[in-house]
Amino acid sequence: MQWEAITWQRMAERLAGHLDDPGSAASGQGGWQRVGVDGAPAAGTGMLAGRLAEALRLRGRPVLVVPADGFLRPASLRFEFGRQDVDAYLGGWYDTAALWREVFGPTDPGGSGRVLPDLRDPVTDRATRSPYVELPPGGVLLVHGPLLLGHWFPFDLSVHIRLSAGALVRRTEESERWTVPAFARYEAEVDPGAVADVVVRADDPRHPAWTGIRGR
Repeated sequence: MQWEAITWQRMAERLAGHLDDPGSAASGQGGWQRVGVDGAPAAGTGMLAGRLAEALRLRGRPVLVVPADGFLRPASLRFEFGRQDVDAYLGGWYDTAALWREVFGPTDPGGSGRVLPDLRDPVTDRATRSPYVELPPGGVLLVHGPLLLGHWFPFDLSVHIRLSAGALVRRTEESERWTVPAFARYEAEVDPGAVADVVVRADDPRHPAWTGIRGR
């Protein structure tokens, strides 16, 4: 991969410009554009998603940001095999069926645009009971969080924020370091760097570098 040094703000502006270009490959087919920002919790996907949302809104685009952590399965299912089971974390923590039904389905061609922004509070483990949000045609759906690129989610543009093995360990809270092997498996089995349209290297979050937007 060839890397180009860039700031997070400039990256968000470049991504917003790409999404706003009607001739781009990310133009969307059903009236909505769907963007995934993938990375381990330590990679700070929410920060980039927030900057991108702001850049799009400045261009007059309606945006809805959906964190994957709002679609965790109940703790009774996540912890069925223990609180630190790597297999369960990889395949059983996130309610992908609910994401398909409540987030991606409504933004399919001919969909209603009524998106559920979250389903469960990750802290209290209770249903959030959040109201549906009407995302008008021409709007952009931004989904961010870990392990997003192994489920065939229909992203028009996908970004993977990569951390080296050492940086992942350093930047992951000690209580969560049991998840590190899960991300090593994700890299090996899914190869998100090859799947994503954009790869960001963020070992030093103050000095990110990226591949640019592939195919442009």
